[in-house]
Amino acid sequence: MRTSRKGSVEMPAFVRQLVKETEKRMSSFFKGGRGGASEGEHTAEGEREEVIPSPYLDRPVLDKLTEEGSTRWGLTYALGSMQGWRANMEDFHNCVPQLGGELTDWSFFAVFDGHAGNTVAQYCSQHLLGNLLSTGGMGPEDDPEKVKDSIIEGFLQTDKHLQTVARREGWERGGTTAVAALISPYYIYFANCGDSRAMICRSGQVCFSTCDHKPYCPLEKERIESAGGSVCLQRINGSLAVSRALGDFSYKGAENRTPCEQMVSPEPEVFVLERSPADEFLVLACDGVWDTITNEDLCAFIHNRLQVCTDLRDVCSQVIDLCLYKGSLDNISIIVLCFPGAPQLSAEALHQEAELEDLLESKVAEIYEELCSTGEEPDLLSVLTVLASSVIPGLPPGGGIQSKRNCIISAYYQQKELHKPTAPN
Repeated sequence: MRTSRKGSVEMPAFVRQLVKETEKRMSSFFKGGRGGASEGEHTAEGEREEVIPSPYLDRPVLDKLTEEGSTRWGLTYALGSMQGWRANMEDFHNCVPQLGGELTDWSFFAVFDGHAGNTVAQYCSQHLLGNLLSTGGMGPEDDPEKVKDSIIEGFLQTDKHLQTVARREGWERGGTTAVAALISPYYIYFANCGDSRAMICRSGQVCFSTCDHKPYCPLEKERIESAGGSVCLQRINGSLAVSRALGDFSYKGAENRTPCEQMVSPEPEVFVLERSPADEFLVLACDGVWDTITNEDLCAFIHNRLQVCTDLRDVCSQVIDLCLYKGSLDNISIIVLCFPGAPQLSAEALHQEAELEDLLESKVAEIYEELCSTGEEPDLLSVLTVLASSVIPGLPPGGGIQSKRNCIISAYYQQKELHKPTAPN
């Protein structure tokens, strides 16, 4: 099969300027000013106003971390992770395909999306599973109620231990969301704390997905206000964008309230789904994915990619690229778990993919020639704009034209090379 061809990517200048202006205005707002002093302008006291560094880069870091593995009972998995436009990489993960001992047929996977630093996310990736297992509620009997209670207790223990470490080490701020899947021979246990998300595809359709914990959700907002906080700009006290997380201890100081009653709760929502032969694949991902694509579109896209990709890591990489091209400015991390019933390579799908890439290459060549006829050398943005307005049959479902952008970029530079003026002898 043909593999997707990579090209360099730059944020359009107007988007980059919009990000900078938005950051400047938001920084001024949170400092209490209406316009704020401009960069380099002196305050009334003669002191230079503090300049808050932008959380975004001028160009994205496109290097990807990938890994893969499998279990003896037929589950395969792959991880893909990329820093993207963020100034720092704050995502961590944990992939344990076989827990061992009497839980040797159990698997655990999790994605941790850190904020205000990566310390908490890294700690939780190293200790959450151990705290879940230490509760003793998981065993060969596979009692769903016991396992659910153990998962909740494990999260609360992790947050409690984390607070002790934070005080000892002097961590003043930072937290992480967490979304995890614990897979037993009979059930799939989903645990979600924050706005990362898990989704499972069964018989080609979204069967289940977790709920995001946002401050403006009615029950979350009620708890926040009861703990003395407020929801402004869809954030807790105008600052934190998630209502459940591990860490974030500056939001957990309300007296006479349990940990689960604080402005930010460490309690996960736990869901149990009985396994089925129709289970195809399961996705765990941070909000850098879900901010740009719906459950249904991602399900359709992965379902299609599994029929044309020989490497599950390539599926993860294509999802990451798709989210980047759709405008994600966040770190992007995704784990895809394939059950025995997942779609397999299809000769027909491979043929259609090859025909699509041939069509895109010919379209790019036509557009390039047409733009050249105006007397100017076409730039990539002009070619992409014309192509986006064209009717292209056979694009991957759920992905659209963005999912083939690497192919288009490669075809563009091929045309640019072909039209390069020949140097005289």
